[in-house]
Amino acid sequence: MARLSRSMVACLHSARLALLAILVSGGIVLQVLACALYSNWWPMLTVVMYVILPMPLLFFAGNESSSIMSGGNDGWANFTKFLTGASIVGSIAIPSILKHAGIIGWGALAMELSSFAIFGVAILWFLQMSTEEEYSAF
Repeated sequence: MARLSRSMVACLHSARLALLAILVSGGIVLQVLACALYSNWWPMLTVVMYVILPMPLLFFAGNESSSIMSGGNDGWANFTKFLTGASIVGSIAIPSILKHAGIIGWGALAMELSSFAIFGVAILWFLQMSTEEEYSAF
């Protein structure tokens, strides 16, 4: 494959960032629509989990973004993994419990879970992009 010019590489990276921003915006729109379309704002409880989700990574993982994926026996890394997992389970459990209690309908549950899936894809894509060597060259 031919080597691309620096301006073309910058354009491709900008496009990837724009697509990442569109993914996050789509997740937010689904989150709000799940509440607004059904005139029920209880599904917004999952926003608390979306805010709590990155906190363990910010506080305990340090400056190494791949530490959450490592298999080491560091106590703080294990605590970070536990808190992140609890936040992820809470992001799925809150809409499921609200549906089971009859507070929200099937449409709101589907929108909430698809919003979670979109946010998950965006986070995984961001982690993949942040570990690339050429991406950090700018």
